[in-house]
Amino acid sequence: MDETLIATINKLQDALAPLGGGSSSPVDLPQITVVGSQSSGKSSVLENIVGRDFLPRGTGIVTRRPLVLQLINRRAGHSNNDLININSTKENGEVSENNADEWGEFLHLPNKKFYNFEEIRNEIVRETDAKTGKNLGISPVPINLRIYSPHVLTLTLVDLPGLTKVPVGDQPKDIERQIRDMIMKFISKPNAIVLSVNAANTDLANSDGLKLAREVDPEGARTIGVLTKVDLMDEGTDVIDILAGRVIPLRFGYVPVINRGQKDIESNKTIREALKDERQFFENHPSYRAKAQFCGTPYLAKKLNGILLHHIKGTLPDIKMRIEHSLKKYQQELTLLGPEMAESPASIALSMITQFTKDYNGILDGESKELSSQELSGGARISFVFHEIFKNGINALDPFDQIKDADIRTIMHNTSGSAPSLFVGTQAFEVLVKQQIRRMEEPSIRCINLIFDELVRILSQIISQPQYSRYPALKELLSQQFIQFLRDELVPTNNFVVDIIKSEETYVNTAHPDLLKGSQAMQIVEEKFHPQPQVPVDPKTGKPLPPTQAQKQQQQHPQEQKDDNPNGFFGGFFSSKNKKRLQSMEAPPPVLRATGTMTERETMETEVIKLLISSYYNIVKRTVADIVPKAIMLKLIVRSKDEIQKELLQKMYSHPDLEDLVKENEMTIQKRKECLRMVEVLKNASEIVSSV
Repeated sequence: MDETLIATINKLQDALAPLGGGSSSPVDLPQITVVGSQSSGKSSVLENIVGRDFLPRGTGIVTRRPLVLQLINRRAGHSNNDLININSTKENGEVSENNADEWGEFLHLPNKKFYNFEEIRNEIVRETDAKTGKNLGISPVPINLRIYSPHVLTLTLVDLPGLTKVPVGDQPKDIERQIRDMIMKFISKPNAIVLSVNAANTDLANSDGLKLAREVDPEGARTIGVLTKVDLMDEGTDVIDILAGRVIPLRFGYVPVINRGQKDIESNKTIREALKDERQFFENHPSYRAKAQFCGTPYLAKKLNGILLHHIKGTLPDIKMRIEHSLKKYQQELTLLGPEMAESPASIALSMITQFTKDYNGILDGESKELSSQELSGGARISFVFHEIFKNGINALDPFDQIKDADIRTIMHNTSGSAPSLFVGTQAFEVLVKQQIRRMEEPSIRCINLIFDELVRILSQIISQPQYSRYPALKELLSQQFIQFLRDELVPTNNFVVDIIKSEETYVNTAHPDLLKGSQAMQIVEEKFHPQPQVPVDPKTGKPLPPTQAQKQQQQHPQEQKDDNPNGFFGGFFSSKNKKRLQSMEAPPPVLRATGTMTERETMETEVIKLLISSYYNIVKRTVADIVPKAIMLKLIVRSKDEIQKELLQKMYSHPDLEDLVKENEMTIQKRKECLRMVEVLKNASEIVSSV
């Protein structure tokens, strides 16, 4: 069972390898990531765990791409467990260690087995250069290497470039930052176990590997320390304090190991021999003797295997969920992007027009899928324009902004012609009301324009959806044609609404049931000017006085009712002082204006007309506020809903450049490729996980 768990993660690593190990992968796999400064002995630790030389060596940055190293324990296939020389080559006069039970396979070279570990090293160098070039740059795309051997424990490690401070040769100037960023991408994932390799003969507090590990894991909960070069420490010093967790404690503790020195490598000392020497060193060293079974590479491999297994068991359910979740997300995105263009241009245009019509009607009717709780949209905004903006705009019109009392007085005289009127003239009322009704035309036209803007806004809302951006040229044409169609519809709508206002203006319905009757108006004004006399009260008793006394009291303050205004309507145009002018009877001036104070009768008549204008104007306001939105609805909104599909089909379906218009947007093509790759990778991963 344990083996299958690690094998599952290995398969997942291979499946997700095309996505790179960086942040682009949607699934965070449990893996042991190896960090440490350059020359801290990272490569040697890994080779000791594998038991074979296979990593590139040299000065400067050797590891320049992450190496995902999957070790698979495989029982020896031969009865005599001797080393069988596959290539039967002699290396420096000795039989090579290459044999039929140990081999490596690269993910980028499927079905090719490397029995010669020297070739594995060359392939790593070649594949690194292929991605990073010769100038020692780095790349985050991992190399996946699988090693099958009876001498390894099933384990997966990610070897990362060593931390470096100074660029060498023609390396990029910011190489330190680049490496640091790459390492951080790997180790900051919560499922990464950090294997921090530190040289024991330098101060642990200065260790770059530990410093980075502490940044992402301050508690030391997922960091394990490896101390290399224990044999190179000064006489009388040891790492017992570190191992006991007294210096920088880590949850998984530290494991001391001994690697081959440069001299051992040059003298072709095999790793098997080196491991033997390592064991002897710890067993015979006075400081480590008591704890020898917790020291050395074999213990490190066993410990890593245990940690990884435990970690995988804990995270597998979450990994399953993440894979399914990501797969669903990319499949949905793929559905939105649509399949690659297999349809004819005409059918693409047809489906876009149909979709647009459906979306347009849906938004107007409030049946849109993406109904927002944050703001009003579509039909709701149109309703707001009708019932808030337009209605309030009409109600804000006040006829008496423009009609002054003097104007009413002049019009009354003008409409009564040569004979001064005996009664309030209906004509004066009509002339004034018609002038004011005309003012409603402007807000009504403004309302049409606001609705036009709202319909264009709905258009933008619809075509900003991802499925429309697939064919940018076709989307552009659809947008133009829709706006053109609305502009064409504006003309009859404007005419219709103007006619409605004109019809109100043309015929003033004085028989309207809600209109204040002339007699009522007269009565209201009469009461205002001549209020009914109060019954006089005796100030002492508070009781009404008898009629005779009341008359006496009234006679003391007789009401002056003099209708003969010496100034008259023309304000005493001819001054009575200038008798000569009166006698000569001069012709009236070219412009005659009504001046002078109004008589009480004129004032009362003016008030009556004002009451009637106010009453009728309110009736018209109500009618216009009700009927103009209906007219716009009929002529513009409903018509656009009913006719837009037919209109777009006529204009777009037979468009001469339809072939060019349905060319896909570059970004869509790129996105689809990306999604297809993701879906394929994640499907693969999903199958792997569901088998556990």
